[in-house]
Amino acid sequence: MKPVKVGLLGLGTVGTGVVRIVEGHQEDLSSQVGSPIIIEKVAVKNLEKARSIEIEQSKLTEDPWEVIRDPEIDVIVEVMGGVEAAKEYILEALDRGKHIVTANKDLMALYGSEIMAKALEKQCDVFYEASVAGGIPIIRTLIEGFSSDRIVKIMGIVNGTTNYILSKMSQEDASYEDVLKEAQELGYAEADPTSDVEGLDAARKMVILGTLGFRTNVELSDVDVRGISSVSKEDIAYAKKLGYEMKLLGIADRQDDEFSVSVQPTMVKKSHPIAAVNGVFNAVYVHGEAVGETMFYGAGAGEMPTATSVVADLVAVVKNLKLGVNGLKAMVPYKAKKLKSDEQIAYKNFLLLEVDDKAGVLAQITQVFGEYDVSLESVVQSPNEHTPDAEIIIVTHHASKANMDKVLKHFETLKVIRRVKSVYRVEG
Repeated sequence: MKPVKVGLLGLGTVGTGVVRIVEGHQEDLSSQVGSPIIIEKVAVKNLEKARSIEIEQSKLTEDPWEVIRDPEIDVIVEVMGGVEAAKEYILEALDRGKHIVTANKDLMALYGSEIMAKALEKQCDVFYEASVAGGIPIIRTLIEGFSSDRIVKIMGIVNGTTNYILSKMSQEDASYEDVLKEAQELGYAEADPTSDVEGLDAARKMVILGTLGFRTNVELSDVDVRGISSVSKEDIAYAKKLGYEMKLLGIADRQDDEFSVSVQPTMVKKSHPIAAVNGVFNAVYVHGEAVGETMFYGAGAGEMPTATSVVADLVAVVKNLKLGVNGLKAMVPYKAKKLKSDEQIAYKNFLLLEVDDKAGVLAQITQVFGEYDVSLESVVQSPNEHTPDAEIIIVTHHASKANMDKVLKHFETLKVIRRVKSVYRVEG
């Protein structure tokens, strides 16, 4: 049994996990694919760095091109991160007939279509299960498990950092700033948390999920993105009183052949299963026309969960090698892109308004909603103990984004409204 030789780009957290699994599960892997899988060469940033695993020094190199251009290597596993350099390495590897496994969400969100087209041309596999939700096998499920169905909605908690922050704020009545600091101390958030807390990380993952689910070329510029940095203790307290949990959700929604994709803090009804997903865990809800509602839950990051997905992709590549069917499963988008207009995008909204505490205010506000054809599900008015003003909490029925934008614009000219404190999407 000729061994399949693997080149590894990166030996950080995930790369270390890949080596642990490949070397520690060799008997199981060999029995599945019919031959040994060998880590032949590893590109690292620093040869002298102390590592938590033992690996032969002769296998290490600081030159990624040495790995890419090694004729003995059959599969490249890219877990180094970054975009431009990783793209260059992967395209060169494909030109040389090597198969690719990557965990790089940024790369696949920005250049996935180009990479998959090259893979199809060269009849090579490119698998990227670990790029979206760590240990949750959602990509393979979208490509294969839903191949006979038509997906109409994908809704997910796909960023563990923001889910941890919002969960702690809800459970401990803590402020965003305090929980963010704690998350950084625990290693759940980066020193610069912008990509996570402003929704950029989740947006890239939704590009991948939307592309696979809708079979069209979703781009980052198609995603309407809003992060959690403006979410307050007060917002979460009001959400809980009304029976909701606050989650940063990625939502890809399709009607006929037109779709929208967004990432935004959302109030989710407590009865919805995704509302119970707390801490650093991820969950992806998929609604198909035939199968109905399904949900996938698990660890969205971490050394071993993510490495498990990487090695699962590696096993799939090797099985295809044995069968001689590499490059036949590439999902290249084939449907024309048709984005929904703001008139077609509709959902419930939560609004928190600070208003003059006097008679007739509510009537003026409801008149504005009626003017733009937005009906109301519930209205609660109460004094604010911290100001001489009152607060009005409104939950609308489904309303178009275009009409809600008109309502909010009109509110800027309504003198009885001191300020619009919060606006959130409502699901469930």
